[in-house]
Amino acid sequence: METVRFGIIGTGFMGGNHAGWLHEGNIPGARLAAVCDIDPARLAWAQERFGADLAAYTDYKALLASGTVDAVLIATPHYLHPVIAIEALSAGLHTLVEKPAGVYTRKVHEMNAAAAAHPELVFGMMFNQRMNPLYQKIKEVVSSGAVGELRHVNWIITSWYRPQKYYEQSAWRATWAGEGGGVLANQAPHQIDLLQWICGMPCRVNAQLQYGSHRKITVEDDVVATFTYPNGATGVFVTCTHDILGTDRLEIFGNKGKIVIEDSRRASIRILRRPEESLNATLTFDDVRALVRGTGTGEKLYDETVLDIPDQWGDQHQAVLKNFTQAIRSGAPLIAPGQDGVLGLTLSNAMHLSSWTGGPVDIPFDEDVFFELLQQKITQEQEGRA
Repeated sequence: METVRFGIIGTGFMGGNHAGWLHEGNIPGARLAAVCDIDPARLAWAQERFGADLAAYTDYKALLASGTVDAVLIATPHYLHPVIAIEALSAGLHTLVEKPAGVYTRKVHEMNAAAAAHPELVFGMMFNQRMNPLYQKIKEVVSSGAVGELRHVNWIITSWYRPQKYYEQSAWRATWAGEGGGVLANQAPHQIDLLQWICGMPCRVNAQLQYGSHRKITVEDDVVATFTYPNGATGVFVTCTHDILGTDRLEIFGNKGKIVIEDSRRASIRILRRPEESLNATLTFDDVRALVRGTGTGEKLYDETVLDIPDQWGDQHQAVLKNFTQAIRSGAPLIAPGQDGVLGLTLSNAMHLSSWTGGPVDIPFDEDVFFELLQQKITQEQEGRA
């Protein structure tokens, strides 16, 4: 295929940005061919911004059947992501989905099954942080075994500050019925995806969530979760949207080293000269203090690499689009396959389920139970009892 014709379904903030990058020619081998939005004002904006001859639809099904596009990027509210993706794949269109993959894993498994039934089509997720050179390097280091077997991972990501007026922009935002959750559904899916992408999936989750903490909303905006991994390693994930002086700090600790990342741009990678087990077997406490202080026998405890990679918002989004287009045109491997979307969502759902049931949740969990409890939340919200 010489040029991939893209249709953007949902022209809000992110959909509008994706449309702009395509229109401006930032994605080699791709162009903007159509847009779709249920809001006529957004379609008028798109045609004014990108040209009056741009194909515009208020019904995504009409776009899918139009023959004007080869691929779609779905940037609608979350519940519609798998619904539209299933129909797009069935219509023979390459499909790229904004995060998160959906609201509940049961529906996302249906989406993945639809993609598996069409292996000739490219199916991707807009996990733009997988294109961040910093996290690509960290994944490479962890996957190589350089830091050894995982012992503990800790991510404090409380820099998602959102004032009350943010939540009042749209009626669907920060509701169970409209968005399907709060910080876990909206702000933190990238970090949740990176956690499993780099460190693997835990087998147990225990979470404490606060709903409407310091904000007039019904969904979670404050999360403290602990993870247990199959090898016995542990993890902690902390996030919220009401810390105006928020923190972004990721630590990955293994038996051969440690990685510390600050603000998603600066990383210290420390690799031990000897695995911790060897040090534990031979060192006295005084030896350890001397090594840490850099005094004593002259033996060096670790080698350090420091990275400083400024974040350039938008570059990673465009990199995902470029990779997706290359996959369509030449079969390039996807860095963010669509099937991966269910993994981070599994962690998010497990955190919700743990909070709702008041105890730890093993992965895999009962997806029907999750769905039933989600429906209860929606009903309570609509009745004003959430």
